[in-house]
Amino acid sequence: MAKNLLIVESPAKAKTIKKFLGANYEVIASNGHVRDIPKSRMGIDVDNDYEPKYITIRGKGDVLAKLRKEVKKAEKVYLATDPDREGEAISWHLAEALKIPEDEVKRITFNEVTKNAVRNSIKEARGIDMNLVDAQQARRILDRMIGYRISPPLWDKVKRGLSAGRVQSVALRIICDREEEINAFVPQEYWSVDADFSVKGMKKPFRAKFYGTTEGKVAISSEEEANKILAALKDAKFKVSEIKMGERKRQPAAPFTTSTLQQEAAKALNFSTQKTMRLAQQLYEGVDVKGHGTVGLITYLRTDSIRISEEADAAAKQFIADNYGPNSVMESEQKKADKKKIQDAHEAIRPTYVELTPVAVKESLSRDLFRLYQLIWKRFIASRMQAAKYETATVKLDGGGYRFTTTTSELVFDGFMAVYCPEEDEETEEVKGGFLKNLTKDSEITLTELLPARHFTTPPAHYNEASLVKTLEELGIGRPSTYAPTITTILARRYVVKENKNLYVTEIGEAVNRIMRQAFCSIVDVNFTATMEALLDAVENGDVYWKTIIRNFYPDLEESLANAEQELENIEIEDEVSDVICDVCGRQMVIKYGPHGKFLACPGFPECRNTKPYLEKIGVPCPVCGKEVVVRKTKKGRRYYGCEANPECEFMAWQKPSGKTCPQCGGALLEKGNKLVCATEECGFVIVNEK
Repeated sequence: MAKNLLIVESPAKAKTIKKFLGANYEVIASNGHVRDIPKSRMGIDVDNDYEPKYITIRGKGDVLAKLRKEVKKAEKVYLATDPDREGEAISWHLAEALKIPEDEVKRITFNEVTKNAVRNSIKEARGIDMNLVDAQQARRILDRMIGYRISPPLWDKVKRGLSAGRVQSVALRIICDREEEINAFVPQEYWSVDADFSVKGMKKPFRAKFYGTTEGKVAISSEEEANKILAALKDAKFKVSEIKMGERKRQPAAPFTTSTLQQEAAKALNFSTQKTMRLAQQLYEGVDVKGHGTVGLITYLRTDSIRISEEADAAAKQFIADNYGPNSVMESEQKKADKKKIQDAHEAIRPTYVELTPVAVKESLSRDLFRLYQLIWKRFIASRMQAAKYETATVKLDGGGYRFTTTTSELVFDGFMAVYCPEEDEETEEVKGGFLKNLTKDSEITLTELLPARHFTTPPAHYNEASLVKTLEELGIGRPSTYAPTITTILARRYVVKENKNLYVTEIGEAVNRIMRQAFCSIVDVNFTATMEALLDAVENGDVYWKTIIRNFYPDLEESLANAEQELENIEIEDEVSDVICDVCGRQMVIKYGPHGKFLACPGFPECRNTKPYLEKIGVPCPVCGKEVVVRKTKKGRRYYGCEANPECEFMAWQKPSGKTCPQCGGALLEKGNKLVCATEECGFVIVNEK
């Protein structure tokens, strides 16, 4: 009979660990949390110093009954949930639910699911860290208070089933603010002039970019300015005024944190944040690898540290020396600037065994698991390697009083790029190839062609999952464990939709954000949310008592709710009567909100259940056929403007048509913030909207 009981969170991890420990240990999974605040009420006793009321989660009774039996039989009980706040809280709830005396609690943590890590952690068993538990309790109670107290006003004003959240509402606001920024953006015209030069004795011509005059840089903002420069250069004689040879190093990226893994997996593998975390969890908990048994392939996946243990660093460098040569090993690690808000309890995400190369485990992994593991393995190995080195040549070419410049680079030592080669930065203006090394100041060069081009500045890009995670991290909003659930929530609530990787706000999302900004501005304030995260970190560090945060927060929330009740009376966004007659019972149909936005419904519900799509007319004729322009939605819920005669008429625009025509090209003028812009991008006409 097993003498010791070890409780983990997931069955997969239980299966992996059981193989490490042998017959003296029984390993059972709790399947996550076993206790939580009840869903049916707020579950926080405001009159009793905000004491939370925990109950057994529905469906977990049988799990707890089984665990209680095993606890009675075991001599020692080890709680081996994940090594973070959430895991510490689960261990505490288990100890409470199983009535394990405080002096008998044996909490163990490990950053990787390996035989040595698990066995060593058992030797270093400790008690529950109540600072970690209290930080998680404070987060849970804050989130419950906000969700429970603010969601009802959203039900009243928009539709039932909506919710507000401390982090999700801020994420929604960030996306909405970007949409407003994009809509208000006015493109500015600018010109570029490239030139092709031939060199006597060289077969290959080269291209240079206009820099300015020999005195300094010049920006070309209009066609007139460009034509003036072209006229001056038409018969100009050019010479090489300066050649500067140099060396450029490209440093390897640090190992992955949760945030950077989500960003890179989105960019390189087209994975959503949720998918990345699900696959990484499998790699961490254990995968059956041919010839090795069940192996946890990566270290813990929720971290914002880039620290690596000395043992892992030494193993990686030995692997690099053996496989890529001693010259490829990084001499000393690059010092990174200290980042605020880092929780350095865990290492960066890395492979647990560097010798288990992607090729060695490929047959044992599904395609997506393999791709993610390969990304993590390559990034880690590359981070311990030398920088890549380039020889560069920068050339200045003068003629007619103007200057052109070009830079070429040639890779002379690949370093880390032998393993991991991310795409070049888009901003680089260097040309591949080192042929300009042979150029001298005496070289005869001839201008063969001038290539002027008109451009317009572009608005900020729409957020995608990767860029939103990056922004949340930079602003200090949320933590590694919250990025994916936050994005999943706002997508599931249909506040935001994802199309072609980009995130777009839906009609419901706009309504919720408008209410939150008007009535609960502090909740969706970025600085407030970031400050709250810092306070939770202070609780974890033992510097602040967790209930102090709740005591200070709740009265302010109640005051905001009281003010909101008055302010929200002015927001009327439901049950607007339309001019459409119900063709079943003859009543005038009303406009309601559904999961996909507005729709027409009969007010006689439930006797009459007739509904229709709602095509909102904007009072503007279609610029193509003259019929009405209406608000439409894509399949995923993104709003656009189209003709009511669709599909016969294919007119569509993402911005609202103004009904006016462009004086330059005759195209439709669209409303964009306080400006009218031509729908024809090549035209570029913009005017202040005086409406």
